[in-house]
Amino acid sequence: MTTSLEELLPGTRRALLHRIAVAQAEGRAPSLVAAVVRGGRTVWHGARTSVDGHAPDDHVQYRIGSITKTFTAVLVLRLRDEGLLDLGDPLEKHLPGTGAGEASIADLLAHTAGLAAESPGPWWERTPGSLRPELSDVLGEQPQLHPVGRCHHYSNPGYTLLGALVEELRGAPWEEVLRREVLEPLGLHRTSPQPQAPHAGGWAVHPWADALLPEPLEDLGRMAPAGQLWSTTGDLARFAAFLAGGDDRVLSAESVREMRTPAAPAESADVADGATYGLGMQIQHRGGRLLVGHSGSLPGFLANLTISVEDDVAAVVLANCTSGPLLGAVGADLVRIVAEAEPRIPEPWRPLREVDPAVLELAGQWYWGTHAFALRVRADGLLALGPLTGGGRRARFRSNGDGTWTGLEGYYAGELLRPVRRPNGCVSHLDLGSFVFTRQPYEEGAGVPGGVDPEGWRGIAD
Repeated sequence: MTTSLEELLPGTRRALLHRIAVAQAEGRAPSLVAAVVRGGRTVWHGARTSVDGHAPDDHVQYRIGSITKTFTAVLVLRLRDEGLLDLGDPLEKHLPGTGAGEASIADLLAHTAGLAAESPGPWWERTPGSLRPELSDVLGEQPQLHPVGRCHHYSNPGYTLLGALVEELRGAPWEEVLRREVLEPLGLHRTSPQPQAPHAGGWAVHPWADALLPEPLEDLGRMAPAGQLWSTTGDLARFAAFLAGGDDRVLSAESVREMRTPAAPAESADVADGATYGLGMQIQHRGGRLLVGHSGSLPGFLANLTISVEDDVAAVVLANCTSGPLLGAVGADLVRIVAEAEPRIPEPWRPLREVDPAVLELAGQWYWGTHAFALRVRADGLLALGPLTGGGRRARFRSNGDGTWTGLEGYYAGELLRPVRRPNGCVSHLDLGSFVFTRQPYEEGAGVPGGVDPEGWRGIAD
């Protein structure tokens, strides 16, 4: 990917540099590198201090820890899209004998399988993967800490199981499947399970002295699908663009949108921040902005990928220290700086190519009871329903080709919108998941459940 430093205004570039400079200095990171993505490509890259005596560029690898989970989730969604599994399938159906087979594949993706957060035994991130050669070594004798599906509890072993599921259904190692099905199609040539020069070394920074201690770089073995990968800002910028818009060679836009949709409640400690989890992606409302992506850490490294789909801005931040800078906050700030300083220029409005009279008849004002809504026919072929004023339920609808429409998001996701016609063919009312929308509030003769008082609207005498 070609990095252009001229696409953002000088003031914006300086604000971005200032933010990562503060993060590196106050967080005491041996090095920190970042990139900003807009329009599907890198528009800014910045780095502080050095790796091997040089400022790290977008080709220098850092370990990305749990961002690996998002890659693993992509592989699982590909299996689903090919019809090889259903997300509601219990793991046992495809990978029997694990001891966690009651959990569904969706539970594992969303960390609602009730599994322990970590593997039993010695600290798995700082010990060789050869200590855990089998799934039973990863899960231990009692892998379940919570009832399946009852709560969100982040689990590294859960993603080990998903990696094993990929291997079982593909008949090949996780690393090989990942390279063939995701890395190569997306052009992520600097993302790999093992470090490839040039790469940063991992360091621990003494909490009370400006001194460093090298961290061991372990191969995680069976735990690889939960946190093994190394990558660069350049590759993660490409991956961010994919997660925002999809790529039919890997996953459709609809499937990556599903990954970005909340699938699990927030853990109690995260409720105040509005943090939830989708299918392999973290979701957070921050400063009025919806952010998706994933964080990552392993001894010696921190990583963060943050995306605002609405703003068409993403940020990648990598550092080679065990703890220090809060990269989630840095990533969110980089997105905010660009989104606020240089707001997204909307696509030009264009009219419909063709106008279907039967669809055009649906456009205009409708009432759900006494609540006024507007239904608009969009140039992309979708219908958009939303309240005329104030807050309320909004959704877009996709045509089913038979005169009905299916909701794409929010409260009405998956719900059927059905225009009900009179004997003469004109529309009487809309039926949306049993809710009746009429042209007038409680329109008489429009099939309003419970009926309409025959005396109609009235005042109250003094």
